[in-house]
Amino acid sequence: MLGVCNNAVYINYFEHARLQYIKDIGLMPKDGIFSDGQIYFMVRNEINYRNHAYYDEELNIYTRISYIKNSSYGFEHLITKASDNSLVADGSGVVVHVDPATRKSTPIDSNFRKIVSDYEINVKANEK
Repeated sequence: MLGVCNNAVYINYFEHARLQYIKDIGLMPKDGIFSDGQIYFMVRNEINYRNHAYYDEELNIYTRISYIKNSSYGFEHLITKASDNSLVADGSGVVVHVDPATRKSTPIDSNFRKIVSDYEINVKANEK
């Protein structure tokens, strides 16, 4: 209605990017999210609005896992305009690995850590 991208939409962009990242690195279970008994809850989202995006404007969304702790990991996001690569928004989020029975945080396994680490190392090597 106002011709600009509503601020609430950016959370959806971040969520889509997070899920695509997990798919791209091979951590999405074959039968879909949570089908393997591993549960992750989004516990924090943060957005900094830097510029307006307008209706029908093409945007690029960049996402990466920036750290992994004992039972949580963090994402960083950048949204830029495709036309000139100017920054529209940036943000971050925290995801916690949860025990399905107790619903309490539980350590992230070493396989998850290795897959993410290997992927991020390869991305950085290809950027050079």
